[in-house]
Formats: sequence, structure tokens, C-alpha cells
Amino acid sequence: MTTLLRAGVVGLGRMGRHHVRVLGQIADVELVGVVDPSQEARRAVAGTELLTTVRELVDRRIDLCVVASPTVTHSEIGLQLAEAGVATLIEKPLAHDSKAAQTILETFERNGVLGCVGHIERFNPALQAMGRRLDAAELGELYQVVTRRQGPFPDRVVDSGVVLDLPTHDIDITAWVTRSSYRAIAARTAHRSGRPHEDLVSVVAELSSGVIVTHLVNWLSPMKERVTAVTGERGCFVADTVSADLTYYANGTELVEWDRMASFRGVSEGDMTRFAIPKREPLMNELTHFVAAARGERSDAVTLLEGLNTVRVAEIVRESARSGQTVQVPA
Repeated sequence: MTTLLRAGVVGLGRMGRHHVRVLGQIADVELVGVVDPSQEARRAVAGTELLTTVRELVDRRIDLCVVASPTVTHSEIGLQLAEAGVATLIEKPLAHDSKAAQTILETFERNGVLGCVGHIERFNPALQAMGRRLDAAELGELYQVVTRRQGPFPDRVVDSGVVLDLPTHDIDITAWVTRSSYRAIAARTAHRSGRPHEDLVSVVAELSSGVIVTHLVNWLSPMKERVTAVTGERGCFVADTVSADLTYYANGTELVEWDRMASFRGVSEGDMTRFAIPKREPLMNELTHFVAAARGERSDAVTLLEGLNTVRVAEIVRESARSGQTVQVPA
């Protein structure tokens, strides 16, 4: 018989409320309390005890907890949970800077407590399928990764610019699907909306494997776009994480003999395949892996070290943008 795990959630913004919903659907997990100082949150957690401090939540003898509070609070809350011995998933980014992220990692390790990071895009069905196919070397040698993450400003973000919010998805995804780390980064940012933080960033990077990477990200576009394209010697995979579709474009094998067609389509054509893949909710995938890790079972939950490395790369993106120079990433 599987042991019932007692769970808690800290933070009832948009993402926190989704965590509450999904945890309530996982077998053998009981949500025993949530923490949020806002009384407006009470309507979102009917039937679950609403608390005002993390200490109160720990006193409910929880086994695991999700931290979905503002990024600047992750360090303080994470350290409390680590010291209390509670397995914890901290929403991305792990912390507001790499120093705080390093402290979180060291505290969880010192106490022998499980810590994970909520990089939810990694659990999107399209990227999960892409990762498996890249691990099977279906593209052969990899050449390039291009990501585009554009859309209107999200009013949920109050404490950071676009670099620490959106590109951290792409940084994590890129390192994960290529099984490679960042080696050098050149970036430019812009401020167009009148806010104190940057709202647009363009990144060109090189990975330790030699793969070239481009990230285009903004909070200014009227349309929402979430695309990751990986090009290799045999073709290209394109993952659309809005629709959770994965498409394969094979290198051209059939000559295009019609001159006018060849002028805009190229001199040869290859097959295009949109894969049929199971489309389970990414948050359910993520939390299922987190719960498995909390039970000591095999899991693909994102580690604190991976979360720390992502924050470090995001900091270097900002450093490059400030200096106007290409910055080498420390090994």
C-alpha cells in the first residue's frame, strides 16, 4: 500500500492555484494547507486550510511543498523548508540571483533534503518527445537551437525583467535537450514599455558541444509564440509548446524540377511529419515526477543544480547586455 503524502503550497498567484488544482488530482497526495497573506486567496482554496506563515504549514507535518511565491521570497522560504526536512519544489527561477540559488542548493544538500525546480516547459509533451528523439540521435549531429518566446506583458510579474522570467525556460530547455552547457553568450536588451526592467532580449550563444543557439524573447508582441527548433545533420525538429505539437522536417531528397517552385522552396524537398503524441498536462507531468522523487523513486524532476546553472546563465545574459560584449561562461 502506498503511503499518503501530506502536501502544502506557498503562494496563490496564478501558478500557485494551478499547483493546488493538480496536487488535488494526484493519487495518494493530500493537500493539507496553503500559505498566502491575501484574503482574496481564500476563494481559490475552498476546502483547504489557508495559513499565513510557512511555520504554520510545517507544523501540519507536511512531507512535500511547492513554493510558488514571488521570486525574491524563494530563498527565505526555501531555507525554512530545507531546515524543516520538507521535500520542496521551487517554481522557476530558483532564486533572484545565483548567490541566493547557491545558498538554497547548499542548505538542501546539508540537510539531506530533496529540492527540485519548477521548470514546467521541460515537461511539455512536445519537448518531452523531442528530448527522447534527440537522445536516440534521430537528427544525427546537432548544429543549432533557435527559440522564440514572445507575447504581451504578463501582469503576474512584478519583481523582475524579462530575462529572469521567460528566457530561463529556454536556457533550461536548450541545456536539457542538447545535454550540453553554455560556453559563451552575447545579448542585447531593450526597455520599450516604460517599466524599470527590460522587456526584450535577444541572445546568441555557443554551447560546450559547439551548437549555436539563438533566443528571441519579449513581453511586447501582440501574439503568443512558444517555439523551439533544433537543426541537425538529418533535418529539423520544431516543438510548439502552445499546441504541444512536434514536427519533423527531413532534409531534402526529392529534386524540385519546376523552376518557379524551386526559386522559393529550394532545390530539393524532404518529408514533413507531425508526430501523434500523448498530450498530458505539463504541470501534471512535472508534479508526478516531483512526488515520485519525494518517495525516493526514479524521477526526471529538475534538480537544484540545474536550476542554479540556469540562473547563472541568465545573469551572464544581463552582464553581456550591459557591457555589449560576448561573455564566457565559467566552466
